[in-house]
Amino acid sequence: MNVTIIGTGYVGLVSGACFADFGHTVTCVDKDAAKVERLNAGEVPIYEPELDRLLEANRAVGRISFTTDPADAVGKADVVFLAVGTPSRRGGGHADLTYVYEATREVAALVKGYTVICTKSTVPVGTGDEVEAIVRQVAPDADVDVASNPEFLREGAAIGDFKRPDRVIVGAETERAIGVMRELYRPLFLNETPIIFTSRRTAELTKYAANAFLATKITFINEMADLCERVGANVQDVARGMGLDKRIGAKFLNAGPGYGGSCFPKDTLALAATANDYNSPVTIVDSVVEANARRKERMAQIVIEAAGGSVKDKTVAILGLTFKPLTDDMREAPSLTVVPMLQKAGATVKGYDPEGMDEAAKQLDMHYASGTYEAIKGADVTVILTEWNEFRALDLLRVKAMMRGDILVDLRNIYSADAAARAGLAYRSIGRTDAPAGVPAPHVSDAGRIDGQSLRKN
Repeated sequence: MNVTIIGTGYVGLVSGACFADFGHTVTCVDKDAAKVERLNAGEVPIYEPELDRLLEANRAVGRISFTTDPADAVGKADVVFLAVGTPSRRGGGHADLTYVYEATREVAALVKGYTVICTKSTVPVGTGDEVEAIVRQVAPDADVDVASNPEFLREGAAIGDFKRPDRVIVGAETERAIGVMRELYRPLFLNETPIIFTSRRTAELTKYAANAFLATKITFINEMADLCERVGANVQDVARGMGLDKRIGAKFLNAGPGYGGSCFPKDTLALAATANDYNSPVTIVDSVVEANARRKERMAQIVIEAAGGSVKDKTVAILGLTFKPLTDDMREAPSLTVVPMLQKAGATVKGYDPEGMDEAAKQLDMHYASGTYEAIKGADVTVILTEWNEFRALDLLRVKAMMRGDILVDLRNIYSADAAARAGLAYRSIGRTDAPAGVPAPHVSDAGRIDGQSLRKN
């Protein structure tokens, strides 16, 4: 099939590369001439494991190409995907659909023959109806169906998610459109991938509901981590005990500094805004948004507390700046909250990230190190903020020797207090008592008191 993708951002590039690898002929369209030139030269503007290899292999055999001119690509397409940005509008959290509607107008004027115009971008409920209305206005006689096909890609694992998905959701209103989308995804039939065909509005809401639920799981375990510290429990054991229940599952139950990235922050806001528009508030999601913002601020406070209550005139090394490993994405990353708060408290902050420093430098004015141990050198406090693999096996004796101080704040719970103590480090994690082996944990009496303080909130 001939597939055209409008937009060469994260979703557009991954989708284009994978559809081409399925055997379809793909043309990616973008208004950014410099980006298109780079892509045609074999350069990939984002970091995603395996994406560069996949693009190069399919570009070499002519299955994927990049252009700034949509006319020919749209005219011969069986399916045109809209994969443009839908950022949050200032105030209220609604998704900004300007780019979606602009792309729709452009595509509608160029289609030839029967074409499915499909939103791949994450869009609020009812966007497909508006896209169809625009198409009918611009090209009343166009032979077009409008569909919704939301993406469920995890940054850092997107290629596998696209090729071996848990499910594919397609929202379409006609059997003709369903037939085209079924043929498009036929390569997944061999894997017996569940492909759910439903209405456009249902597909649009499913995407938001899924992301909001995952954000809720993250926020829940983060709040349990805070409670574990108060009562003397271990959040990792709590999470394991919960996750073994098949009704709950273990994924997204790792306590940390809060969620970020391109999806969860804006999608939770957009879902809440849509719910309010329809007078059906989602108070759980409202609470998740608020709690996650507090969580990021709390991480900076934990660093300050671990440093004895002040980081003034101290050097803090931050390991990991992106919102998660295996990506260079800095959108809504916890570091964007933590670093400025530490600087405001008087700290000098040094940072290192394996892939994200170019993006980080656009938003954070700080010292950037060339490597992990270069960042640690001379630091009073070392903070693990993103769990990149190279931070998982640090030589803690070397860490101690290179630091000026001895404080290790592990916001991803990678290490144990026992291992840190053997290296001479003062260790702080989250949701754990951090007592080395042989040191008794806080005792909770039958009266519900810990270390002489009541557990009950007055």
